[in-house]
Amino acid sequence: MLLLVMDTSSAVITAAVHDGDSVVGAAVEHGAQSHGELLAPVIARALAEAGARPSDLTRVCTGVGPGPFTGLRVGIVTARVMAEALSIPVHGICSLDVLAFQAAAESGFTLGGFAVATDARRKEVYLRTYDRGGRPASDPLVVKPGDVDTALAEGPVAGPGAWLYPEVFADAREPRELDGAAMAELVAARIELGSPLLDPEPLYLRRPDAVANTGRKRVTQP
Repeated sequence: MLLLVMDTSSAVITAAVHDGDSVVGAAVEHGAQSHGELLAPVIARALAEAGARPSDLTRVCTGVGPGPFTGLRVGIVTARVMAEALSIPVHGICSLDVLAFQAAAESGFTLGGFAVATDARRKEVYLRTYDRGGRPASDPLVVKPGDVDTALAEGPVAGPGAWLYPEVFADAREPRELDGAAMAELVAARIELGSPLLDPEPLYLRRPDAVANTGRKRVTQP
């Protein structure tokens, strides 16, 4: 197996390559408005570090968010196009699950469950709860920090969203950003175990800012 993963669900644009045993290449850039410009070079650097070419890949997986519309679709479209061109399977994974995987490994959540929060903009966060092993305990949602259940907000919350609102999330935990290498490890483990992955479809959780006008405007008078 030679797996390429990528994620553009936040301002962190990341990619990594896993050969079935370990991560053999990874790259990252930061650019909240530059996903389209940065993703291809990030993928190229990850492949170069792995000593691989696109034609060597056997699977592709992309983070499906939740995340902002514009950035998120860059990664999903890229993964789908690469998979189509190479005739290989393409998968999706919830980006919050990757952060939870990192948190369970890095922060030592041993006393119970925790949550992951990321920046949803508009003074909101994307939020999902997990058990202490990092397995999802709820569906992801978008919510204002002040509307988060008090008991949940006062417990350990990992991810960049927790650090944005310290007045709400008093026990903010690492990680502060998604790591492509960790994503590759999680996806590779799920593939090896036969655990289901998602379809490469975006989890927006809200409507995009720009929507088609469904009304018809008269251009002539009767």
